[in-house]
Amino acid sequence: MTPNEKRQQEWLVAQVKHQESPFGQILKGWRANRGFSQLGLALEAGVSARHISFVETGRSQPSRDLIIHLSDTLRIPHRERNMLLLAAGFAPIYTETDLNSDELKNHRRVIELILKGYEPFGAVAFDRTWNVLMSNSGFQATLDLLGLNETNPEVCDNVLKLLFSPDGLRPYVVNWDEVGYHLIQRVHREAIDGGEEGRELLNALLETCDIPSPWRLIDVSKSLELMVPLHLRINDVDMRFFTTITTLGTPQDITLQELRIEAFLPADLETEMLIRAQQQQA
Repeated sequence: MTPNEKRQQEWLVAQVKHQESPFGQILKGWRANRGFSQLGLALEAGVSARHISFVETGRSQPSRDLIIHLSDTLRIPHRERNMLLLAAGFAPIYTETDLNSDELKNHRRVIELILKGYEPFGAVAFDRTWNVLMSNSGFQATLDLLGLNETNPEVCDNVLKLLFSPDGLRPYVVNWDEVGYHLIQRVHREAIDGGEEGRELLNALLETCDIPSPWRLIDVSKSLELMVPLHLRINDVDMRFFTTITTLGTPQDITLQELRIEAFLPADLETEMLIRAQQQQA
């Protein structure tokens, strides 16, 4: 091999080594998603900007501890942390356990107690794609009142379907423009953190439901309202609710981290009295 050929080979090897690694591509995406420059992330995480640059380009191999530390800094969900670990050649450290398994029976009991604590008002536990996992009697009473469990059970197993489908709650929502806009913007934002499943959920919603054109793009010009009332009109009776969302502490399991409990609480005395009266008649 001539000196010139040797130098050319060394240059090619260097280029391959310095190509952006799969780990680096994912990390760069999350860094951009959170609005950090390499320097900004370095300052926030307490590491050198040069090291951030090297792990993104593949010139340095990140340690598992560094991956976890950067994930904490960037608030990366557990499911996507596993992807980062795999991309860097490490085994995943976060498990995903079936909620109905024996391993989570104590956690399931806690969720049941939380749901029951909201009664007679409705509450529902759902996963990151809004599939209903558990619900309380107040939530089921609303579905029964509308006959949805009997006439359209397929929309009752997913909170988004229930709210956006014309066969669900949508025809009964008086302030749909306000509620629908807030909800679709929430889905847009969650799709950013939700990986491929989150994007598929958003696309399915846009394709199957009648979504106004302005709602089809994320609106980053303003933050979401802290509280959007839900105004239902059922059989000429007005009911107004506000919602609260509960998540579980700092779980190390993917299923538990992604689980949310949403409660529909009366926004006025009339709605509260009506629900309590319905409970007594049941």
